[in-house]
Amino acid sequence: MTGFGSDDFNNAGNVQIGLTAVIVAVTDAEPRILVVRRVDHALASNEAGVARQGEELSENTLEALPYGPFYPEHHRTLDMGLRNWVEEQTELDLGYVEQLYTFGDRGRDPREQELGARVLSIGYLALAQEAKPSGAGEALWQNWYRYFPWEDWRTGKPAIISEEIEPGLENWAATAPSPAEIRERFARIDACFGSEEVRWNEDRVLERYELLYEAGLVTEARRDQGFEASVQDHSHTMVLDHRRILATAMGRLRGKLKYRPVVFELVPPTFTLFELQKAVEAITGNLLHKQNFRRLVEKSGLVEGTGKYESRTGGRPAETFRYVRDILAERLTAGPKLPVGKR
Repeated sequence: MTGFGSDDFNNAGNVQIGLTAVIVAVTDAEPRILVVRRVDHALASNEAGVARQGEELSENTLEALPYGPFYPEHHRTLDMGLRNWVEEQTELDLGYVEQLYTFGDRGRDPREQELGARVLSIGYLALAQEAKPSGAGEALWQNWYRYFPWEDWRTGKPAIISEEIEPGLENWAATAPSPAEIRERFARIDACFGSEEVRWNEDRVLERYELLYEAGLVTEARRDQGFEASVQDHSHTMVLDHRRILATAMGRLRGKLKYRPVVFELVPPTFTLFELQKAVEAITGNLLHKQNFRRLVEKSGLVEGTGKYESRTGGRPAETFRYVRDILAERLTAGPKLPVGKR
């Protein structure tokens, strides 16, 4: 086996690297993400529906996650490049940030042929407290269930699943070219959306989105592959593959809640246990058993009471708590053991 030489790198092709941020907050018990509608840099694409600086916004202008190109000569690290773009587009200073995934499928950016380059995007997950954005990107906060309405089970099974998604997926599965593929498709549907035998798994956000994409049930499939979707897509699309990036972040955060106390990045410094529960429910899309949640949180040792109480309309005053960061290191292996599964 031989190694790479300089000629191999010279002929490897031109690659453009972008940085994309999924910035999540929980406000009034709803999961919110920061999106932009105006991006003025080399990775902005009018074909994708993002307005350039100085152009009028229209109803057809698609929303995007904050993103921008990585400039090696200006950005000392990838993380610093991401923070620079977010600050420029939203004027927000990010706190907790972790690298999510690198998205590099051929054709993910419609200008690849024009640029003669593959366009990769390194996705990041950031957790924040909602603050009013400004900056050059026409930034605004949106509920993430605007883009994934089938993921919110807090009031029961979403109607869009029974009325649109399941019939569309069943039709797609039944029209597979062979009996073996028909069985395989129906098995994937059960694994992603649940059945009498298979429990709904809130972490499988990306798998569900990719199944809907393959079946032609989301707008991106029609846009990218050039065929008509089987049903009307009543969720909101985003530029390029930003909804796939968001799905990846949602699944990562939902899974992470089970073994890392990241939920405390999404609540104020002091909070009631009710507010903490609502933050977890907002992210997971599931309701939790109140007494079980309270008991396990208090038992975890991750919170301590402040001795102060907060009055709530129509109920008894509730004690406020704070996150005990000093014991985080010794509990990383065991995790916070928060009950985040569906009630």
